[in-house]
Parts: sequence; C-alpha cells; structure tokens
Amino acid sequence: MTAHVAPRPSPGPSAGHLSRGPAAPSRLARQRGTLLVLVLVALAHLGAWWALNRPVAMPDFRGQVNGLAFAPYQRGQSAEGNNWPSAEQIEGDLRRVAPMTRHIRTYAVHGGMERIPELAWSTGLDLKVTLGSWLDRRLDRNAAELRRLVQVARESRNVERVLVGNEAVLRGDVTAAQMVGYIQQVKRQVRQPVSTAEPWHVWMDHPEIGDAVDYITIHLLPYWEGLPVDDALRFIMEKFDAVQARFPNKQVVIGEVGWPSDGVAQGAARASRVNQALFMRSFFNIAEQRGLDYFVMEAFDQPWKVSFEGRAAGHWGMYDLDRHQKWPLTGAVQETPAWTGWAIGASLVSFLAAFFFLSRRPDIRWPGKVMLAALSQGFVALSACVLLAMSETYMSTTAGVVWSLLVAGQVLLLALLLSDSFELAETVFGRVSKRRWPALPAEAGAQLPKVSIHLPICNEPPHMVRQTLEALAELDYPDFEVLVVDNNTTDPAIWEPVAEHCARLGSRFRFYHLGKWPGYKAGALNFALRETAPDAEIVGVIDSDYLVRPDWLRRMVPFFERPEVGFTQSPQDYRDGNGGLFKRLMFWEYAGFFKAGMVTRNERNAIIQHGTMTLIRKSAMLEVGGLDGKTWAEWCICEDSELGLKLMRRGWEAVYCPDSMGRGVMPDDFAAYRKQRHRWAMGAIQIMKGHWRALLNPFDRSLTQGQRFHFVMGWMPWIGDALGLAFVIGGLAWSIGLVLIPLTRLYPTVDLFGMSVATEGLRTALVSVGLSDEFPITLFMLPSLGLFAFKLLQIWMLYRARVACSPLDRLGAALGGLALTHTIGKAVWQGFYKRRAHFARTPKMENAPALVQGLLTARQEGIFLLLLWLAAAGITLAHRGGTWEAILWTVILLVQSIPYLAAVSMAVIAALPSAQVAVLPGAAPVQSSAGQVVARSEVH
Repeated sequence: MTAHVAPRPSPGPSAGHLSRGPAAPSRLARQRGTLLVLVLVALAHLGAWWALNRPVAMPDFRGQVNGLAFAPYQRGQSAEGNNWPSAEQIEGDLRRVAPMTRHIRTYAVHGGMERIPELAWSTGLDLKVTLGSWLDRRLDRNAAELRRLVQVARESRNVERVLVGNEAVLRGDVTAAQMVGYIQQVKRQVRQPVSTAEPWHVWMDHPEIGDAVDYITIHLLPYWEGLPVDDALRFIMEKFDAVQARFPNKQVVIGEVGWPSDGVAQGAARASRVNQALFMRSFFNIAEQRGLDYFVMEAFDQPWKVSFEGRAAGHWGMYDLDRHQKWPLTGAVQETPAWTGWAIGASLVSFLAAFFFLSRRPDIRWPGKVMLAALSQGFVALSACVLLAMSETYMSTTAGVVWSLLVAGQVLLLALLLSDSFELAETVFGRVSKRRWPALPAEAGAQLPKVSIHLPICNEPPHMVRQTLEALAELDYPDFEVLVVDNNTTDPAIWEPVAEHCARLGSRFRFYHLGKWPGYKAGALNFALRETAPDAEIVGVIDSDYLVRPDWLRRMVPFFERPEVGFTQSPQDYRDGNGGLFKRLMFWEYAGFFKAGMVTRNERNAIIQHGTMTLIRKSAMLEVGGLDGKTWAEWCICEDSELGLKLMRRGWEAVYCPDSMGRGVMPDDFAAYRKQRHRWAMGAIQIMKGHWRALLNPFDRSLTQGQRFHFVMGWMPWIGDALGLAFVIGGLAWSIGLVLIPLTRLYPTVDLFGMSVATEGLRTALVSVGLSDEFPITLFMLPSLGLFAFKLLQIWMLYRARVACSPLDRLGAALGGLALTHTIGKAVWQGFYKRRAHFARTPKMENAPALVQGLLTARQEGIFLLLLWLAAAGITLAHRGGTWEAILWTVILLVQSIPYLAAVSMAVIAALPSAQVAVLPGAAPVQSSAGQVVARSEVH
C-alpha cells in the first residue's frame, strides 16, 4: 500500500451533503416536496401574525380631550439633568397638542418649563395652563421653586390654576404639615386657585391637605393598582366619587389619568397599545358624560423616567417620543400597526433558513421537513418579535448594549435550534446514507500493511494495562507492533510491572519509560511516532483500558486501500456499563454521540477523531507534523480531535465505522466523569481558537462547507452551556432586586436587634447598583424555555431512532448529560481566557467515594441549586404569583436548576454501592479465545 498526500476529494460519496448539490436539471424536481412544505408552513406563520394583530373594535370618541399632562422633553433630554428643551422645541410640542386639547398641565418652573405659559400665549394657541411646581427634600430649592411659581403665575395671562408640588407627600419628600404651609404661602400671593397633586388615597389619608386647597387634584392610575383594563374604569370612578364625597364643597380635578402602552405587567394590568386606547377612549366618553375636569397622563412618552419608575413609565403618552400619535380616537386599533412588514420579513428569513438545510437533504421524509420548517418559522418569528419590541423601546446606550447582547444570544439560540433540528430531521426522517461501508475483514492471505499501535499511559493501574496488552497480543493480524509509552509516572511499582509484561509478550511489544516528560499525552504520542518502525504505514492509538476485538485491524485496515483515506475511527465503547446505576447512566449518555452524532457527521466527512480506537495513515501524520515534528498538538488538551481537524484541512478523508471494535472502562465517580468532560469542552475551545480561520472564515477553503458546519455547530451546544452559566449568574443577581425591592415596599421597617430599621436605604442601595424589581421582557424568557424543551425532545427522538435502549435509559442518558452542563459552561469560559491548560487524566478502576465525598464533588452545583431554589421561593413570596412575568421567571429559575439537580443526583448515585445490575441490552460480554472478557455491542 502506497501512502501519499491526497488532494481535495472530487465530488462523490465523501464530499458531503452540505458541500454540493445534484445536477441542475433534476434539482427543482427533487425539491418540489420541500418547497411545498415550506410554503404551507410559511402561510401558516403569516396567518398566525394576522390572527394576533387583527384590529380591535372599541368605543369611538369624537369630542376633544379635556387636558394633557405636558412635559416637552425630547430624545436624550430629562428633568434630572441639564439638557432641557429649547423654546423652539417647546413651541413645536405646544402646536402639536393644540388640536387635541385646550388645557395642559406642567410639573415644574425651572429648566425652561417656566416659559411654557408665555410660549402658549404668544403663539396664539389658546391653551390654558395649570402651572405646576416640583418639590423635594431640599428646602432651599423648594423655596426658590415656589418663588418662581408665584412670579410666573402673577405675570402670565393664561395660567388658570396653580399646583404646589406633585406627589411630594406620597414620596415622603414633604410632610402633610409642610405641604399645608407651602399651599398657604402660595395662596396669599397669587390670584389663581391653588392645590397640590396626589393619588386619591393620600387625600383620603390627609384631609387636612384637602381643607387647605382651593380644589382637589387626584391621580387615578389603575395600572399601578394592578387592575385588569376591563375593571379599571369602574375602579377610578369609585375612587373619584369617594374623594368627591369626602370633600363635597370642593371641585375635584383628575390631575393624571392614563394607561401605558408598553411595560411589565402589574398584577392583572397589562400594558399594551390596545389596552391604552381601550381605557382612554372609554374614559373620555364617561368624562364627557359627567363633565369631568381631567388631564391625561400624558402628552408625550418620557423614557427618562424608566430608570426609577420602570419600563412602563416611559410609555404613558398619547404620542410617542417621535411625536407620532399612537392610536386614533375613532375606529379599530391594532397592537402592532406595522406588523405586515415584520411578518413577511420573518417568514422569508425562516423560509430561506429552512430551505438552506432541507435542500441539501431532499430525501428527508415530509414529517421531518414539516418539523424543521415549523421550528424555523416559530423561532424566527419570536426573534422578530424581540427586534420589534426593541424598535418600540426607548433605550439608553447601556440598555442598547444589553439588548444587543440579548439579541446576539437569540441569534445564537436560533442557529443552535436550526442545526439541532436539522440533525434530528436527517437522523430520524432521512432515507439515504451515502457514506456507510461495512467493515468487512480482509481475506486470508491478503497483503496488509504494517501497523504500529501506540499505547500512552500515565499512573494507570498495572492490572488494567496488562489486560489491554493481552487483548492486543490476540490480534488476528499478520504484522503489527505495540509501543507502550509511560510518561510522568514516578512510582516504579506502577510502571515496572507493565514493562515486565511487555517483555513477556515478545518483541512486538516495546516499553518506554520517559519519567518527567513535556506535553502530557500528546508528548508521549509524539515520542512514540518518532520510535515507530520505519516500515509501518498505519499508526493505531488506543487508551490503556481498552480491550480490542481480535479482528479490529483486519476489519479496519482495508479502508486504507483507498488512497484518500487519512484515518479511520471506531466508537468509544465500554464494558462496565452493568457495574451499577451510575455506570449504566454514563454508558447510555456516551452512546448517543457515537451511535447518532458520529454517524451523521460521517455523512459529510466531518467526524471527531478521539484518542482511542483510531487508525491513521503515517504519511498523513508526518505531513501535518509541522516544522517542529510534533504531529500531536502539545498545546491542546484534546490533541486527538485537533489532529483529525488538521488532517481534514489537508484534504484527507475520514471513515467512521459504528461497529464496536473495542471496549474500555468508564470513570469511577462523578468527579472523574466531570473532569473528563471539562477536558473535552475546554479542548474544543482551544481547537476553535487555533483553527478559527478555517472554521469561521467562509473564504478559507481548507474545509468543506459540511465539515465547517459540523465542527462549529457541533460545539455550539457547549458554548450555549457557557451562556447558560452566565444567564444563571445574571438571573440570580436580577432576582435579588426582584425579591428584595418589593419586600422593602411591603415591609417599610424591620426589627433588627430590638430596633425598628427602615428598609428605604436598602431599596436605594439596590437600585443604585443597577438592580430592579421589573422582570425581563417575556420575549427574552420564552426562547430559553423552548430550547430546553426541544433539547429534551431531541434526545428522546434521537435515542429512540438510533440507540437501542429502554425509555428509562433514555431519561438516564438525559440526566447524565444535564449533570455536566455546569462543568461544560465553566470549561468553555476557561478555554476562552486561558492560553494553556493542565491535562487531567481520567482516573478509572478506582474505588467509588463515600456519600459525603460524593456530595462534595458536586458542591458548586449544590450551591447553585440552593440559590436558584431560594430565588424561586423569594419571587413567589415577594410577588405572590401576581403576574405572568413572576410565574414565568419562577419557572425559568426552576428550569435552570434542573442541570444542577441532575449533577447532585449523579454525585449521589455515583456514591452508592456499585452492585451489578442487569446486563445492558445488546452489550452482553463474550469471551475471547484466551478467556479474556471482550464486550460486543450490537446497538445501532
């Protein structure tokens, strides 16, 4: 057999589905079924948009709005800074509201707001002004504000009423007695009627304020009361009548009445454009019938209030921030008037995304096509809704960055969902396999190349290695050698028995003890390659615990007769799956990748090479070795996968045979299981960093499209676990505000060591560090739940299609995978910021830990589990399930806790006595010719 450098394979069975298509004349005919499914699902998608955005009929209002709360702050301006509206901007806003009302109410006489009466008069708009002032705890500032209030009221010709402060008593900035004094002070100096503005209940609680004013100004905002919009009108009229009955001799003016068009729900109150229009139109008609004097809260949206009042505070306007009227006073109202463009755009993107995948596999049966198309349409629609919400949300620079990161996460979830659903569709519903060849044994007397088998060991139990060597000695193959390389083992009692056993087995077996040696396993393999027999054409690598089948080489080496084949791979398989419940769970968790994932990847010549049961063409290894001659990357802790990727970049083809050719042993405890997956995940990130151009640059042609797809998207779930870890930490931090801020309102004081301590300082501190008592937008919470549910469905369906195990074993495999989520997330983050990593060998055949020790191995996961459960309980206590957002956030916290519960459960299971369980289906052990136990698996 002659080894040579292979060029990029020409289109054929090995080129992969994602890298080419059929000839043009037959392509359309083969895609007709796909296009029909995509069109039907797209039409259903558009129909859903239409159903959710149908115009809503509601009472018309054909009169004139009595009054508007007027705050003319433009984009980027606020009452709290020094960037205030100019006279031209104020005048423009006055002209805009004049056709709708003849009365406006203001809130301050500083920052340019004192010019409003004069501007309204000089422009001839015939606007009457109820002049307001702003009071807080700064007494000297209050005195200056009241002096300006008196001056403007006395000099203006269109100020009809005066307001001393706004909700100052409600906030606790001013006491009721102080307010009475301020009111009396102003009344003595102006001719207009004087009042102050407070919510209805403040007037009921402080009748002395009512006695001091000329008229009563109440705020009626049922949204903050948590009332459904259908009950809001009844509520405010009851409160209006109650206040009027309490002060029968005074006029009651509604200083603020309104409903927000967007924001987080308050109890049963839902902030939406339709609800705002429904409430306001209904109120306008009642107010007109009863002759009420009122001011709508408010003329224009004021997003500067969001930082201290929540998201809804920025959306109370009749006009949005760009001065567009949100809804008409007559006719039906749509929640999203521009929905058509968003729906068509989302449907088109979904159509193209699904067609990109399905056009590569026209053989997928129609249920798989429907599933992929529906998932694509649904998730893209949800992403479009997120972007739509962004377009209607007023964001600061910081908020914009946060939203952008969240949208990036949504895009990542979309890519992950599409790739996973495509894998599921082609695995479960695909008809054609193009890269499946039986591993037939070579005929007796066939000329077969020499194979050099490399066995790296480090501190491995001697009896385990001896079993591996015995199995190698029984290989039914004419010409092979075995190089056993021990590195970094300091105890002679461990490596000397192995050396003695190699000597007993004969000249085919060579033993090398390297002592302290750089490069970990890769360093040992590079040494072995240099010591390989010159006439060897194939190099095999196995782990120290693997018992190979006698026909391993005779069945796999013939694949190298094709000159383009660079390496072959058999599954990692295990012989101790019946050694207890923990081992059984691991067995089936491992099986999913090798019985489903690797088979699918093989269709596009994109398998992951792993460091056992692999055969590699020696000339290919030397070709990719580089100037330093280090074929195996000593900078990477997953040197096996890195080598496979390098070989593919040079154009070599890989062959995967799903038949089990040898079986090893699994980790003994959860700590070892977790350590192994940590190494795999961190190594994957190292590989991505080292080969990012080939993996991410579409102009780099060293990999086919299919290979790039599988390597990037195959590791994407691990990156998703890293994002999940970040979301868990962020969710816990967010939950602090969601729990504590409402409790500080519910319990204004607490007893501490016999003293009554106000909680206001705690609330202020929480807000100052960016915490909030508002839940994240629902649209951002739903995708993570949907993806979690889909992942469970994917595992279930893939296992049912490809892995012959019971339903309970499928659940056990899911439990094992979930238990590693936290470990994988940490490993990915470490892989991004660490340049080098310690190679942690996976200990095997060691005694299982005691129960307490087992729990200690999952202490990090246990802490996160406890924190998530406490946060969920705290949300329930603080919000009492009052809104869907509170319920949904609680559900998310509980769902986020499932992987941590799985980890703790696995640690406990691993600590249980490892009693033998029933022999695994299709994995019954058989005897080799020497009496050595060799496992055979017929799992497909």
